[in-house]
Amino acid sequence: MSSENDEKKASGENTHGEKKSGIGRRNMLKALAGVPVLGLFGVQVLRKFSYDDRHNVRRQIINELGLNDLLDSVKPVTPSNGDVIRIGIAGFGMRGPQLANALGFMEKKQFDNAVKNGSLDSQIKYGNFNAAITGICDVFDQHAENGLATAGHDIFTGGEIAQKHPVKRYSHYHDMIADPDIDAIIVATPDHHHAQMSIDAIKAGKHVYCEKAVIHREDEIEPLYEAVKNSGLVFQMGHQIPQNAVFQQAKELIRRGMLGDISHIETTTNRNTPHGAWIRHVDNQGNTKPGDEKSIDWKQWLGNAPEVPFSIRRFYNWARYFDYDTGLFGQLFSHEYDAINQLLDIGIPETVVATGGQYYYNDFGQIPDVLHTNFEYPERGLTLTYSANLTSSKTRPRTIYGKEASMTVGGHLTMTPDGNSERYADLLKRGLVDPSRPMIEIMKGSSLESAIDAVSSATTQYYAARGLTSTSIDGREWDVTHLHLKEWLDCIRNGGTPSANIDKAYDEAVTLAMADISYREQCRTRWDPVNRKILRK
Repeated sequence: MSSENDEKKASGENTHGEKKSGIGRRNMLKALAGVPVLGLFGVQVLRKFSYDDRHNVRRQIINELGLNDLLDSVKPVTPSNGDVIRIGIAGFGMRGPQLANALGFMEKKQFDNAVKNGSLDSQIKYGNFNAAITGICDVFDQHAENGLATAGHDIFTGGEIAQKHPVKRYSHYHDMIADPDIDAIIVATPDHHHAQMSIDAIKAGKHVYCEKAVIHREDEIEPLYEAVKNSGLVFQMGHQIPQNAVFQQAKELIRRGMLGDISHIETTTNRNTPHGAWIRHVDNQGNTKPGDEKSIDWKQWLGNAPEVPFSIRRFYNWARYFDYDTGLFGQLFSHEYDAINQLLDIGIPETVVATGGQYYYNDFGQIPDVLHTNFEYPERGLTLTYSANLTSSKTRPRTIYGKEASMTVGGHLTMTPDGNSERYADLLKRGLVDPSRPMIEIMKGSSLESAIDAVSSATTQYYAARGLTSTSIDGREWDVTHLHLKEWLDCIRNGGTPSANIDKAYDEAVTLAMADISYREQCRTRWDPVNRKILRK
């Protein structure tokens, strides 16, 4: 009798068979069709339903999808213990200071201002890597001086680590990697130095954290791979998205087959500012930034690149010149590829075709403003596309298309059932899910809008939307670069393989080189896996 009464209550009847006032269960389910179901992550539900009704519907759908344990896929953040690791940083222009901050070092005035305005990253309260920055190498005196001031102020212990392990400036990176008082090297220079510096550091017995892209040209791929693979040292590529909790849950959903067979992946870049297009030689007031031949070692900055007269435009805007970079491929597509390769392990494509052109910023370097690239994986039955536009800021999410559902994943995640899905046919028929709306929406821990509004520049907003800035784990906000560096240091101390290891770096290096060659040489590229060569057609 009690179970019968329970059923009547659930259907909106009282125990005497009379309808209650308000909405019945069947109508409630129809009205709730398609709302995000994981209430723990910021679900939005119609307010007119009671808390119990909303909770029961969400719980029913979560149970039917088998997602009660999805949070278990998120790696917990554990303390870093062990002896001090002494780190040298090569390159302290833009990314170098960000990496130093993530390690726990900040120039004193910047630190005081951050404390005063409440903007200091919250992870500072929760972890000390027990690492010291003991070396700074930069060809520009001003950048090097900033590096020394930053490395001299350890924010975890009030400067104690920095005082015990003072920092030194090196005029040439060879001197830094030869120093026995340095254990590991971070490479944060322009891209045309990445591979050779990493190779030299590995040969000198140093662990390496190398910012993307790890190579500039195809002839660097095999030497870098061989140097790292046979070294026994820890190599981490500077892609931080594997540390994002949303990303880790996306990976688990894919592992469980929630999307079905995947045939198409679409990744994008949309930016619409000169700074976002790497035109950075002037400040916000239009004044040329500092630097001249007296304060910049131009010959060392050029390295193996073609010799040209000193140019402040090239120095600051190097990402726009093929002599030093691959532009959109190395700067932004590399993040997109890493995200997909970490999720799906797609590896190296069979063929690549890239088209586009420089239509707007044609007074600055050679990189295109519009770029479209197809990466074909016929053996897997899928195509990866990359579409980029530097003169439009319209948001286009990173999307994975499956036979059963599609997924967008970046700063947050949505999964939407396909209207013709067989796996979700029953849920669709019952009106519990709707192909026009996400059936799962996992937020960062707060709304995406508040996360993006909290950052200042359009470029930073772009990275936040792609899941490359911060994440929420166990109710705490973490900088994902901080966690990525932590993974590298933990592997140095305890063994293990970091997520962006040399094998992932090799896949990415080949893929980016294929795309870069296709665009610059206007050809289709093909990968020869037997001879490990890029072929042109």
